Formats: sequence, structure tokens, C-alpha cells
Amino acid sequence: MMKTAKKTLPIMLALSLLTFAGCGNSGSTSGGDTTTTTTAAAAAKNDAAPADTTAAPAADDSTASGDKQTITVWAPEEVVELTQTKLSDWLAGQADWNGKYSITVSAMGEGEATTQMLTDVEAGADVFGFAQDQLARLVAAGALSKPGGVFLDNVKNNNDAGSVGAVTLNGDVYAYPETSDNGYFLYYDKSVVTDPSTLEGIIEQCGAAGKNFYMDIQSGWYDVAFFFGTGAQCYYDYDTDGNVTGCTCDYSSEKGLAAMKAMVEMAKSKGKGYEQSPDGAASLFNPEGGTAGALVSGTWDYATVKDFLGDNFGAAKMPTFTVDGQSYQMSGFGGFKLVGVKPQTDSDKLTFCHLVADYITSEEMQMARFEEKGWGPSNLNAQKSDAVQSNEALAALAEQLAFCPGQGQYPGAYWDLTTAFGTDINSGKYADADDATLTAALTELENSIKAAK
Repeated sequence: MMKTAKKTLPIMLALSLLTFAGCGNSGSTSGGDTTTTTTAAAAAKNDAAPADTTAAPAADDSTASGDKQTITVWAPEEVVELTQTKLSDWLAGQADWNGKYSITVSAMGEGEATTQMLTDVEAGADVFGFAQDQLARLVAAGALSKPGGVFLDNVKNNNDAGSVGAVTLNGDVYAYPETSDNGYFLYYDKSVVTDPSTLEGIIEQCGAAGKNFYMDIQSGWYDVAFFFGTGAQCYYDYDTDGNVTGCTCDYSSEKGLAAMKAMVEMAKSKGKGYEQSPDGAASLFNPEGGTAGALVSGTWDYATVKDFLGDNFGAAKMPTFTVDGQSYQMSGFGGFKLVGVKPQTDSDKLTFCHLVADYITSEEMQMARFEEKGWGPSNLNAQKSDAVQSNEALAALAEQLAFCPGQGQYPGAYWDLTTAFGTDINSGKYADADDATLTAALTELENSIKAAK
């Protein structure tokens, strides 16, 4: 998106001040953050003292490797070998650190890593990957040390807005973005849809060609495209044991009403350019009798849709929609992989762990994972590379995720409730309903969502 050079410590040694926010502020009674400021040169030479080791500190559990301490990194099995090779090569070039530390990469998926960290922070890896919907629980458990100084600058300046939002809680950054590749956007047939910018226009163009725009609104994952698009909110708070402690939802507001009216209007176009998206909808682009002119889906359907459409393949961010004369950009959930650093009592080790996390999430590493495993980068330079841009699905998703908050954790009841709500809309139940009736339905949904556990 914008040409932003990745800042590295060797370049910044004599150029910048480096502020470390040491142990993550867990929100517990263990104490808040204290900040120590020093030069980056001093930090790289082990002279910096990270702040606040009283906030849920983890024990120094590194093991000796000769005179070296071993830093443990957890990564998904599919990228363990790549991560170990790249980190070993990188460390060999770090003159200030390679005589003191070695790095061992172990296989641990994002979900299991979170479970292990929540069970026993001290026994967990020094640097680990996790999914964005677990950020709040890890913060509450005191499992994350916040990046500061040049590391914080790298997070904020070098990654897309959606991924930066995914590592941010209550205004503070707690982790490093690693990917930006899970969410939905628009696939379309260029011979049918010549202008994919508005929902109304897409439905009209599909209808005129005897085709359909397919979207699943019988799902709480997809209907937030409308609710979040108008500015409505719905999210849950959890404790470290996974229990719901609160819910914020304003679907009964004017914002929620605008979203529901848009969904109702779309459902009224059934048979005239819109249809509820079935399982395997990508196959509906089949030129031999396929009925799809456009489809809301994700990167998992890229190969299928591109194969069917060939030169007519199109991918774009989600369209806008209009309610009562006001236009809104469709939103959605963003899915991101993140990298966290465990708090440490040893200030030098904490500094080095942040260097490791910073490198793991660098442009170089994100491009390596894209090239070898197809992971979509959050790094802005990586997203602008010819290789990533040639993947039309990732390019469209990157644009869309700028409008999407990271998906938090939702209880099972939320999904059941929103499925029933969307099914009622699709059935035509509210086709002729007035605003009062729609608001009553939204109030019932909101109250049920807030009561869900």
C-alpha cells in the first residue's frame, strides 16, 4: 500500500531512541507498566533495562547451549523448518547477540500455543504465534510483553490497518502482526459485472444477465458486513478461563436498523439477481450452466473461481450499500495470525526476544512464508510486491481488511442466534415490515446476544 522501509536495529543503532514497555499490562492487580528509555545502540549492546518486571513476570526458563541461552520459538509445523533456517541465518549476522543466544523453533499450532500459554505462562515459549481472537485472554493472563520503541514503530508503520487493529487492545499494542489473509471479499465474472463498486449495482447487473450475486447472510460471520459497515458493534469480553464476562452490542440502534434494512432489501431481490450462498458456491461460476455472476467468499475459493472464469476473473473489496440515501462500506471480520513475546525477568533476554519477534514478522519473513506456503502478508511492502499483487485474491482481501476489525471470540449461542436471524430475513419475514417492527426484532436479537454464554 505505501512504500515503508522495514526498520532494523543495525540501521537504527545510532539514529533512534528505543523505549521498551516490558511486561504487558494484564489489567490485573500485579501492577502497571513503567517505561525505561535508552538509545537503541545501548539496547542492542544489552544496556537497556526493560520496564516493569512486576506485571506477571515469567521465569527465565532458557537453557544453556555452551555459554549461550536458548530462546524457544513456537511456530505451526508447516513453517517450522523455514522459520528455523531463516532465524539461524539472521542470528549469524547479529554480532551483538549471536554469542549470547541460540534459537530453537518447535512445532506448535496457534490454537495449542494459546492453550499452553494460558495454562502455564512460565512454561511457555519465549516467542509464539497465536490467532487474533485470543489477544484479550493472553493479555489478561499476563502472557504478552508489549513492543516499544522501534519495535512499536515497525508494527504501526509497516503493517496494514486491520492487522494493527488486531494487535491492539484498549489503545495499546501487545503483539506483532504476522499475516493478513483470513476474511471475505468479492469474486465476480467480468463479463457479467462491469462495475463491482456497489451492492445495488452488482445485483442489478447479475439480474440483467440472468445470473446471481451469492452471499450468505444466514451467518453471524457474514452479516457483520452490514452491521459493522454501518458502525454497529457486537463483541464479547472473556476471562482467562474462557468465560464470558460481558457483551457490547448495539444492534437495536439506528446503525443496526440501517444494516437490517439493507439486508431485508437484498433479500427482496431473490430471484432477481440475489440468492443465498449455498455450500460450494464457487462451483456456480462453472461456465457450463453456472449461475454465479458474483460471490462473497475468501481465498480458499481462489483457485476454483479463477479456473472457471479465466480471463473474466475479477476480485475486489466488498461493495458499498445505500440505506435511506446514505452510503456505507461493507465490512466483515478480519482474521490475522500474530506473534507474541512472553514477559521476562532478564532485560537482555526480553530485548532479544522482541528482536526475534520483530524479525519473524518482518517483510523478509512474510515474503518467505508467502512464497513457500501462500500465507498472506500484513506487511505493506510485501503486499505491494509483484508476487503478492499477482495473487488477485490476496490483493482484494488486503484492501478489504482495512475496513474490518479483527474477529474476537464469540460463544456458540451467538452463531445460532445470528443464523436464525438471517434465515428469517432470507425467508421474506420482514419484507414489508416498518421500522418499528424491524427495531423490535433487533432488540430481541441484541438482548439474546447479550445473554449468550
